[in-house]
Amino acid sequence: MNIGLVRRGYSETGGAESYLRRLAAALSAAGHGCTLFAGPEWPRSAWSEHRPLVRVPGGKSPRRFADALAALTPGSACDLVFSLERVWNCGAYRAGDGVHLSWLARRARFEPAWKNWLRRLNPKHRELLALERSLFSPAGAGRVIANSQMVRAEILAYYPAYPAERIHVVYNGLPHGSFHPPTPPERQAARAALGLDAREFVILFAGTGWERKGLPHALAATARLPDAIRPRLLIAGHGRPGPFLQAASRAAAARTRFLGPQREMAPCYAAADVFVLPTWYDPFSNACLEALAAGLPVLTSDANGCAEILTPGVDGEIVATADHASGELLAARLLAWADPARLAAARGTCAAKAASLSMDRNVSLTLAALGIS
Repeated sequence: MNIGLVRRGYSETGGAESYLRRLAAALSAAGHGCTLFAGPEWPRSAWSEHRPLVRVPGGKSPRRFADALAALTPGSACDLVFSLERVWNCGAYRAGDGVHLSWLARRARFEPAWKNWLRRLNPKHRELLALERSLFSPAGAGRVIANSQMVRAEILAYYPAYPAERIHVVYNGLPHGSFHPPTPPERQAARAALGLDAREFVILFAGTGWERKGLPHALAATARLPDAIRPRLLIAGHGRPGPFLQAASRAAAARTRFLGPQREMAPCYAAADVFVLPTWYDPFSNACLEALAAGLPVLTSDANGCAEILTPGVDGEIVATADHASGELLAARLLAWADPARLAAARGTCAAKAASLSMDRNVSLTLAALGIS
C-alpha cells in the first residue's frame, strides 16, 4: 500500500518530525510505500532518498498549505492520505498537535483577556480553527488517531458531531534502544562536559515554545528549592532566554543555564537527575517519553497527555496547572526526588515504562486503527 504522509512545517529538533521519520521507517519495513507531502522548508536530507518527497507551497499559512495540498489531489496517487497536519480532509488524521480550540481555551486561563482577544483575531489562529472544524466534521477525516485520552476527550467535547467510534487512541512510541539509563562513567562524562558537580541536583527542561511548555513555572519552582540540595536547572531547546530571566527571581536566574538547541539529547538526559515539563498544553510529549527511557523520573502537568502513563511517586509526578502561579507544589515534588538512592532505584522502573511504549507497538496499533494489514 502506498501511504501519503502530510506535514507542513519543519524543525530540526521537533518531536513531530522525529515521529514522522520513525513512522515512515516502520511502515517501509512492513512493506508499505511512503510519500511525504511537505512544505518547502523540509530539507531533502531529512527524508529518505528512497522515498518520494512532494513539495507543497503555502509558506507559513496553514490555509494556503491545505488549499495547495487539495489542488495536488494526493488521494489520486496514494491509497491512503494520512495527515499529521490540519488539512481540509483526508483518509486519516493524527491529532498529534492536539485540539487548537482547547489550547486557546487553556492559554486564556493564564493570560489577560485582551491577549486572548487579540489572538483570536490573528489570521493564523482563524485558519487553524477553520481547518480543525473541517477535519472534525463527519465528512472531514475518515479516521482520527489521538495520541492520548486527553486529546480524544477534547475532540468529543469541542466537536461532538464527529463520530466517537472513528477516534482511536495510540500513544507515542520510541524505537528500541534509542535511549537508555546512563552507566556511571557515561553520567560522569556527561556532567563533566557541562561543568556540573556530582553533588548538584540537576533538573532538565527541554522543548521549544518555552512559555507553553511551562518554563516560568519551572523557574519559580527551582527558586523555591533549598540551597542544601544544590539545584541546577538546565534548559535545552530554541528560545530567547532574556525575557524569562528578566521575569524570574535572582535565585532562579542564578541556578539556571540555557543550553540552546541540542542535536543529541542523550548527554543531557545522562547528566540530569529528573526531567520537568510543567506544560500548559501538550497532547503527548515525546521529550517526556525519551526522559523516561533514559531513566529519569518525569514531573509534568495534568495538561500533558503523557501524564496518563505515569505512576505518581514511582516514575514521576503530576501537578495541576493551577500551580503555575507559585510553583509551590512542583518545588515540593522536586524536593522529594532529591534523594540519590531514590533516583537510582527508579531508573530501571522509568526505563521499563518507556520500553512498554515502543515504536513497534505504536506502528502496529496505528496500522490496526487505519485498517491496514
